[in-house]
Amino acid sequence: MTDDQSFEEFQRRLLDAGILVGAGVDGLYGRSRDFEAVVTGVINLVDDWGHGLGATRLDFPPVVWRGTFERTNYLESFPNLIGSIHVFTGDDRDHAELLRRLDGNKDWPELLTPADVVMSSAACHSLYPLCTGTLPAEGRRFTVLGYCFRHEPSIDPARMQSFRMQEVVYVGDPAAALAHRDDGLEYGLTMLERLGLDMEAVAANDPFFGRAGTVLAAGQLQQELKMEGVTPICSVERPTAIMSANYHQDHFGVPFAIETADGKVAHSACVAFGIERITLALFHRHGLDLGAWPAHVREALGA
Repeated sequence: MTDDQSFEEFQRRLLDAGILVGAGVDGLYGRSRDFEAVVTGVINLVDDWGHGLGATRLDFPPVVWRGTFERTNYLESFPNLIGSIHVFTGDDRDHAELLRRLDGNKDWPELLTPADVVMSSAACHSLYPLCTGTLPAEGRRFTVLGYCFRHEPSIDPARMQSFRMQEVVYVGDPAAALAHRDDGLEYGLTMLERLGLDMEAVAANDPFFGRAGTVLAAGQLQQELKMEGVTPICSVERPTAIMSANYHQDHFGVPFAIETADGKVAHSACVAFGIERITLALFHRHGLDLGAWPAHVREALGA
């Protein structure tokens, strides 16, 4: 069986069991009560780690102000993944034309205007404007949860277009940022292994776009700025990344004018957990009947 056939088979099983509900396009699903029970448990486990670090918990909406988004460099690096929101701002005549095009199956979206918000691509993006200025000597830590959007429709149920990301973020001293990345990778792998998943840490790179992206990806790999925790879901040869630990260097410190207590540009790091991916990995590992999962796993999740 090929990887694509494995993805399609797992997707079919999830849909047949009602764990996921199709929403008309690949990568977009409704979630069942059992699915959300596992989601809640995973979120609570990540929260426990963040709380122990003294992190401030923040939840952000699935949209981010365009001005913030433009400063993250996401558009330059991943234009193929973004989701821009457009709204209707016309008058009665424009509305009539909109309806005419709708009835005629013509291009009505071209009559819309870009909004001042875009779909959030990473949960932490809304966080960095809050850190502008001088940080306390110990830096700042946050646990951030939010829905994200990435335009990559796929039959692989773990590659959703709309999904939740939970991140534990540190902003401050470079050495402390790197330590946060490394400690978070260890915590995440241990947490997920205790839930019964076979985990492996691998150096990785983000899917940068275009020719320049090839150079960026090579540099990211060479410096091991991004580490992923991967586990087999549908493929042993191509295991799925369900968490990542990332050292951003001064990528956000410069555009958002964030300084350490000694006046230097702040560095940051985040440990990101793909909530839906972790949940799907658990259903794949333990079966689609939540009630039949190992007792210690259900207890850990409170499910």
